[in-house]
Amino acid sequence: MTKKLLTGGVLAAALLLAAAWGLAPIFTGQALIRAAKAGDARKLEQLVDFPALRDSLKEELNQELVRRVGNDPRLAERGLGGLGMMLAPMLLSGAVDTVVTPEVLAQMVTTAEAPDPSKPAPSEPGDARDDKDIHQAWGYRDLNHFAVTLTDRDHPDQHLALILERRGLFRWQLAAVDLQSEAG
Repeated sequence: MTKKLLTGGVLAAALLLAAAWGLAPIFTGQALIRAAKAGDARKLEQLVDFPALRDSLKEELNQELVRRVGNDPRLAERGLGGLGMMLAPMLLSGAVDTVVTPEVLAQMVTTAEAPDPSKPAPSEPGDARDDKDIHQAWGYRDLNHFAVTLTDRDHPDQHLALILERRGLFRWQLAAVDLQSEAG
């Protein structure tokens, strides 16, 4: 009887541990969305690896810029495509470093849109929130990466995926974004 009880207790503990391990990114994603909607900059700073997020956003925006310049024949005809492609990464890098703040992250989460480095950052947390109808899709990309994909129902062809990375056994942080557009 004692052996069965001990085995059951160990099995129950292992099951609880596995459930906590598997659900941890969901709890982190929910906390991130709640903090963004509340404009809680201090909580966002705890949930986000800002240097990694900035690097990811720079890469995503550079890829989007390359795609747009490649699809715009007017730039190629004028010879501006090459010059623009040389200068754009430097300009984007500085802009992203300046623009990606907890307030802008809150705006990204509540609008499902990447920040526009050419526009000023919201000055108050209330400026970042919007009453858009945002669809959320949740799922693992692999054992150490979890995506919360946000889609504005008014623009279903554009998605913003917030990529959470595992930081230890149960801790997760937002470390990357994936901008996806089906149009273009």
